Amino acid sequence: MIFGKGNFSLRLIPLGGVVGVTKNMYVYELSRQGKISDILIVDCGIGFPNQQELGVNLVLPDIDYLKDKTHLIKAILLTHGHEDHIGALPYYYTRLGKPRVITGKLTKAFLMDKFADFNYQAPVEIASLDKTYQLGNFAVEFINMTHSIPDTTHILIKTPVGNFYHGSDFKLDLTPVSGRWPDFYKITKAGHEGVLCLLSDSLGAERDGLTLSESEVGKTLDKTMAKTKGKFIMTTFSSNISRVKQCVDAAVKYNRKVVFMGRSTARNVRIAKKIGYLSLPHGFEINEKEVSKYPPSKVCLIVAGSQGQYGSAMAKLASKQNHFVKIAPGDKVVISSDPIPGNEVEVFNLIEELSLQGAEVIYTNIQDQLHASGHGNKEDLKFLARFVNPQYFVPIGGTIRHQRQYQRIITQLGYPKNKVLMLNEGDTIVFKKGQKPVMGKKIATKNIYIDITGTNSIEKGIIKERKSLAANGIVILSVAIDKEMNLLAKPKMINYGFISKKEENKISRRLETVIATIFSKKSAKLANLEI
Repeated sequence: MIFGKGNFSLRLIPLGGVVGVTKNMYVYELSRQGKISDILIVDCGIGFPNQQELGVNLVLPDIDYLKDKTHLIKAILLTHGHEDHIGALPYYYTRLGKPRVITGKLTKAFLMDKFADFNYQAPVEIASLDKTYQLGNFAVEFINMTHSIPDTTHILIKTPVGNFYHGSDFKLDLTPVSGRWPDFYKITKAGHEGVLCLLSDSLGAERDGLTLSESEVGKTLDKTMAKTKGKFIMTTFSSNISRVKQCVDAAVKYNRKVVFMGRSTARNVRIAKKIGYLSLPHGFEINEKEVSKYPPSKVCLIVAGSQGQYGSAMAKLASKQNHFVKIAPGDKVVISSDPIPGNEVEVFNLIEELSLQGAEVIYTNIQDQLHASGHGNKEDLKFLARFVNPQYFVPIGGTIRHQRQYQRIITQLGYPKNKVLMLNEGDTIVFKKGQKPVMGKKIATKNIYIDITGTNSIEKGIIKERKSLAANGIVILSVAIDKEMNLLAKPKMINYGFISKKEENKISRRLETVIATIFSKKSAKLANLEI
C-alpha cells in the first residue's frame, strides 16, 4: 500500500441503497488538506418504480454531485450482477468520465451485454481475488462471498484514514451451487488487521437464524417437479443463475423440455451459457411456440417477472396474453422469490390470477425451502460483525426498519448503540484518523425517472401531472374558427375519465349554444372568451 502524505479525511456518501433497498450507489471520497483528492464508487444500480409512478420503467440514482468531480474518480467497483447494483452504469458511464470498472466474471458479462444496448464498449476488468489494487490513495481487495448470484464479492477498502469493509448483499452459504464458499480467512484477516467501519447488508435483519443454503432450494424444486402432472412453471429473479441452473438440472432429470420466457431471463441465460455457468444437453431447450407440441408433463418453463411487474412474461401468462402458452388445471407455478418491499400487492395479484385459471401456485408463505434469500438472517449478520469486528457499523441495502433492527442486533453483541451509524439517502459521514466520525454536509439527491422506452428521463413534475390526470380525467374542447372569428363547425367536446358519455352529450349541446352566442357578437375577442 502506498498512501500520499498529508492530513486525510474520508467522507462516505450513499447516493442510493440505504433506505430503499435498491438503487445502490456508494461514494468514498478522500480529501487531503481539506481538498478532495480521490473518489471511489461502489456499485451503480437501478431502482424500481411503484404503482404511483406512472409510465416509469426504472429509477436511477442522482449523480449531480459528481458531475464536476469525474476527474477524481479512480474506479467503479461492482460487488455482483444484480440490476440494483449494476443497472444504472450504462446510463452513467460516460457522464462519470469513463472510469476504470472492476468486477466479477459473470457481472462483467452482464454489464458488457448492457453496454452493447447503448452501442459502446467499456474496458471492464475481471477482479482478481489474489490482488491488491492501488487506486490513487485507496488500496482495494476483493473477497469472495455468497449471495443469490455467482461471483459475488465483498470489498476491503484501505485508506490513509482507516480500513472500510464494504459488505454488500450476502449470506454465509457453506454449500453454494457455484461451489465457491465465503473466504472466511480473508474476512477474519481483515478483522485482525483492523477495520474502522463495516458497511453491512441489513435486509435480513428481521429474520431469525441462518439463511437457508441455495442448494436446499434445488432439492425442493426437484421434489416439487417430480409430483407435477402438468406444466412446471418457475419464476425467480432473472439474474439468479444458481436458481435457474437447479431448475434446469431437475427438468433434465425428469425429461422435461425447457423454455426460457421473458427478455431478461433469456438474455441472462444466454450470457451464462456463453461463459460456462449454465449448460443444457442438446435438444432440451425449446421456444414457447413449440410448447403445444409436447405433453404438459414434459415441459418446464422458467419465466421472468417474479415480482408481478406489468408487462413481464409472468404477468402476460397470468392475464392470458401469451398466444402460445396457456395456464391449465394440473399446472404448477412455483414463485421462487420473496416480494421486494413495496411489491407485495403485485405479487399477490399474480397469485390470484394464476389460481383462477386452475394452476396450483406455490410460494414461500405456504411452503418452506422454496426460496432461499440471498440476504443474511440475524445469525449471518452477527457472524460477519464478529469476524470483521469494526469500530463502527453502517447498515445498508435495507429500509429504515431494517436499519433499526440491525442496530438492535449489534447492541446484542455488546457494542454501544452509538457505534451503529444510520443514514438516509444523501446523508454523509466524515471519518478522520483517531477521531470519532461526524455527520457531514448533506448532499441533495432526487430520483431520476426513466420512461418505458428505457432511454428518456422524466421530470418529477410530469409524474405529478400524470397522477392528476389519472385521478381527475381530462376534458378537451375543440372550436374551429376563421380569421374573422366566425364558427366553421360545431364545437366538439372530448372527455376521458371525467364524466360519462351520457353527461358529455348533454354538456356538449349546451356548449354549442353558448359558443354560438358568443361568436355571433362581432366585437368578441378570442382571448377574452369565457364559457
